Amino acid sequence: MKIKNKLTIFKLVIAVIVLLIMVPGGTADAQAIYKDVPGKIDTKARYLFYLHGRIIEIKGIRPTSERYGVYEYEKILETFKDKGFIVISEARGRNTSAIRYARKMVSQVNSLLQAGVPPASITVVGASKGALIAMLLSSMLQNKDMNFVFISGCTHQILQKYDVDFWGNVLTIYDEKDESVGTCQKFFEVSTGLNRYKEIKLTVGTGHGILYRPIKEWVDPVVKWAKGQR
Repeated sequence: MKIKNKLTIFKLVIAVIVLLIMVPGGTADAQAIYKDVPGKIDTKARYLFYLHGRIIEIKGIRPTSERYGVYEYEKILETFKDKGFIVISEARGRNTSAIRYARKMVSQVNSLLQAGVPPASITVVGASKGALIAMLLSSMLQNKDMNFVFISGCTHQILQKYDVDFWGNVLTIYDEKDESVGTCQKFFEVSTGLNRYKEIKLTVGTGHGILYRPIKEWVDPVVKWAKGQR
């Protein structure tokens, strides 16, 4: 009897090991960081594109601003990965054209959509110059079900210079002490493809510096928005 019990336990252990070997990618694939759309697309995962600020184009992936400190680009990516997203982001080169980069991203997003990823499972987060690129991408894609987050990005100059028309579920975030950007209300008023939209005015007090680190004041609202929550 003891021998039979031992054999049964042994078989159960082997069965568990086999199952673990057969399904190794479930969690890992749903929490990863890529520079481009992965070759194997998980249609059940949530995808988050992150577009950084201009300073990284000039000074590299961990630049320091005299005013705002270190831009923790990689920590931001890790934070979103740990929240359960497949994160897609790359450090852009110096003086990248916002329009050309947005056009490149149209192909990336379309590859996910064509593979069967629901648009509501795709979120594009842009900070500062990255927000401009995200705005242009939203205008180009014209998809009402995708999610977009523009952090510290709305200026009168952008409204005058670029043909921006927000589409999709749009969340905008800025800090009350930011001297270079402000509310996106004028953008909302002229946009024709908005679905859900919301603006958050933070009171952190660091102005444009809010986007330099993955602080909960903006990370938490972004995660909720990406998951269809308000």
